[in-house]
Amino acid sequence: MKDNNQYFNFIDLFAGIGGFHLAMHENGGQCVFASEIDKYARQTYKLNFEDISPEIFENGNFNSDITDPELDYNKIPDFDVLCAGFPCQPFSLAGVSKKNSLGRKHGFEDETQGTLFFEIKEILRIKRPKAFFLENVKNLVSHDTGNTFKIIRDTLEEQLGYIVNWEIVNGGNWVPQHRERIFIIGYDPKQISIEKQEIIIPKEPNNGYVYPELKSIIKKKVDGFTLGPGTWTTLKRHKAHHAKVGNGFGYGIHKLPIKKGAVTRTISARYHKDGAEILIDQKDDRPRRLTIDEAMQIQGYDPAKFVFPVSNTQAYKQIGNSVVVPAITATVHEISKILTDSTRWL
Repeated sequence: MKDNNQYFNFIDLFAGIGGFHLAMHENGGQCVFASEIDKYARQTYKLNFEDISPEIFENGNFNSDITDPELDYNKIPDFDVLCAGFPCQPFSLAGVSKKNSLGRKHGFEDETQGTLFFEIKEILRIKRPKAFFLENVKNLVSHDTGNTFKIIRDTLEEQLGYIVNWEIVNGGNWVPQHRERIFIIGYDPKQISIEKQEIIIPKEPNNGYVYPELKSIIKKKVDGFTLGPGTWTTLKRHKAHHAKVGNGFGYGIHKLPIKKGAVTRTISARYHKDGAEILIDQKDDRPRRLTIDEAMQIQGYDPAKFVFPVSNTQAYKQIGNSVVVPAITATVHEISKILTDSTRWL
């Protein structure tokens, strides 16, 4: 049953653990279809959304592989907004560097992940929703000297006919973590009356937003997250090497007490391996990783309302792959205002 406060339907592609779902639901959206291929992320998604959106689990609309040839896009329930944080590894700086070092293809030439954008294209073509919200790494804009992003824009604007706007948004304006991502928003001009300049993508919170200080997130005393001696030795050796060659890479460490206004580096899906991006100093002991609760909060998740039924290794991976929820929520709020404005309906 659709709640009275639900104003529009959406689908959640490459859903991860549901950062888009949280943002859409908060702004009046009802999920009618979701897709996520990772079996552990699916466990987390189902546990956290089976009460909010029971229909997608009861009606077989929680898909595991959007490329499955047996999946008929025509049979996806009708929806107003397509949401997709499509896989970023083919376009991220870290992903491209790793693939280059291994002699592997990246971008659209990565046949396992790079071509998933064209699955989005097909769903947009077949289902023709009023709007879409795509999210990816900042490097998408410059990948392959801009050719990748040109193909994406031409596909959305010229081939599909959507009115499109985009911005580089730093999630660090909402949470104490530097995390730049591209937000791409589009509307169907045959269904919604809108000009490009009217597509608002907030780059910072509104005046009523309460910023969560890192010093209020990080616990002073924590057991069980200290780096092993081998891991710590390896990180120090790597940092010394990078300092010697002058590229600035290496671990990032925060000393206690955390200063007001402190911001972490970007947490990634590899955080579980050594925690190098964000370490917490423990004075006379080796540093520690963030706890799961701390990692959740620098992505904008509320540990009191969101749970992980998986190992810490999987939880870190899922958090690192996710979105900054309040940054997504701010843009979704603007989308919801457009979609619920009856003067724009055509």
